[in-house]
Amino acid sequence: MTRNRTIATLFALATTAIAFQTSPGFAFSPEAQQMCSGDAMRLCSSEIPDIPRITACMVRNKAQVSPGCRAVMDREHAAAAASRKKEAAAQ
Repeated sequence: MTRNRTIATLFALATTAIAFQTSPGFAFSPEAQQMCSGDAMRLCSSEIPDIPRITACMVRNKAQVSPGCRAVMDREHAAAAASRKKEAAAQ
């Protein structure tokens, strides 16, 4: 169980890294961790504990993630894009 918790934590950090690369104000969601932890373990376990490599692996393997994880990734990406657009309009 400790390994699963470590992997989930690392995935959470990787998701956060993706969010910060996408938009400085975008935050990691617990839903992403819940929906994508299994995919991160399945697809990117060889990248642990290197968070930037986990992040790159998840992005690279997006076509292979579960439908639930893909939906969360797409939704969070769209939210980050909208936030960037709103920030740009405010400037």
